Amino acid sequence: MVSCAAVPTTDLLTVGEAFDDLVFLGLPRLPRPGEEVKTSRFVATLGGGAVISAVAAARLGIRCGIVSGLSDTAAARLRSEGITVTNLRRAGEPHAISAALSTASNRSFVTFNGVNDALEKRLPHALARQTARHVHLAFFPRSCGRWEPIVQRLRDAGVTTSWDFGWNEELLADRRFPDLLRALDYVMLNEQEAVLYARRRSLPSALAVWRESPAQVIVKLGERGSRWIGRDTDIQAPARRARVVDTTGAGDAFNGGFLAARLRGFARRESLTLGNYVGALSTRRAGGLDGLPAIQDLPRAFAALETRGKTASRAPRPRTAVRRPA
Repeated sequence: MVSCAAVPTTDLLTVGEAFDDLVFLGLPRLPRPGEEVKTSRFVATLGGGAVISAVAAARLGIRCGIVSGLSDTAAARLRSEGITVTNLRRAGEPHAISAALSTASNRSFVTFNGVNDALEKRLPHALARQTARHVHLAFFPRSCGRWEPIVQRLRDAGVTTSWDFGWNEELLADRRFPDLLRALDYVMLNEQEAVLYARRRSLPSALAVWRESPAQVIVKLGERGSRWIGRDTDIQAPARRARVVDTTGAGDAFNGGFLAARLRGFARRESLTLGNYVGALSTRRAGGLDGLPAIQDLPRAFAALETRGKTASRAPRPRTAVRRPA
């Protein structure tokens, strides 16, 4: 399991799927069934929550590593960003490809899974070889019962954790999903996912559920900013305005900014604010990577990212204890 016996050389380890992204931009609308919609704007880039969050944090001075199944191009690009790469794709295996159809306000995807079909079963062994202060997971777990004890052992070892599950209705049928949520330090959700996993029909009713949960829930609200919900916490931070080119990966960019702030010891509202800022700036360019800011692109209020918390051996935990079920 991820070790913290010595001071880790990695601040943030991201774990999950990666894709070579084909992004079709500037669509007037998403195509209807049987319809072809054309555009003159297109970009080929890299995607996946683990990839985007790692690059977002690395550009803010966080020492990052990634465990994923990557194409040769993706692995080389991540190394050029200063990220330590553990590539679980084996010789001859195809890498994953995702086609994104993007309007100014929405997007849809079609994906070829490639190596990602075999990735999850390889992750626990790979994690055992890593050291990190914080582990961020970004994939759909096929068995929450398998991952809850893994996450709990990380907590017991002093490693903080977060998970962005994306939209996966199958999780509602997994009886161990609540146990996995309780084991995590942070649960990263967008508005629709917050409603889905609370089993409610509106955001206000979903937030009422999350306030009674042991989980610390970070809700990404797009143009309305973000919100931190917990038993002793309800904090909001407004969004940063940006001229949107493409929203692909903005939520994962938020995750990288938020976790960078937490790893540098920023307070809760500051962490939400930095996440909002990074997420907004990521939409300035096509794809999930090219718009991500570096430290020099941030307001002076965030200059402390360069120095604050560099000697800390562990990431700060939320104030509310996250307890295992009795």
